[in-house]
Amino acid sequence: MHRRRALRTGTLTAVCLLVLTGCGEAAVRAVPFEASDSAACQEVAQRWPTTVGPYEPRVTAVQSPGVAAWGEPPIVARCGKQPPGATTDPCIDVNGVDWVATTLDDGGTMFTTFGRSPAIEVLVPESYDSHPLLLPPFGEAAEQVEQTLGLCTSPDD
Repeated sequence: MHRRRALRTGTLTAVCLLVLTGCGEAAVRAVPFEASDSAACQEVAQRWPTTVGPYEPRVTAVQSPGVAAWGEPPIVARCGKQPPGATTDPCIDVNGVDWVATTLDDGGTMFTTFGRSPAIEVLVPESYDSHPLLLPPFGEAAEQVEQTLGLCTSPDD
């Protein structure tokens, strides 16, 4: 397993995850990536999971097919991210999809697909146990983007 100092990006979580309250219903607001409306992300969005474990979908405040959320606090998925390069961050294979795991300074975890462009990012708050176990439902969506690179590798490989 490849490791590197965990990227501390609590600001990312604060910027990306805002819960708006209005009309008695909360909507999750997540800033979409620039490529979130691309044809590839539209294919991904058609295969977002209906549930993530026991967590039901949430309404998002943005009108972008490349953004979706489930549960409370929200697990947020966004398509259209620039793919990561070679990394020493932990990399895991979940049913044939490679994910780079980055611990955020708020205790949550950011998972980013590796070897696929555009990449998919899944933000999982700290309060969820077994973060990687939440990734299998995203496999079908991630497989809509062709894998162009092999397994995650560290710069020393």
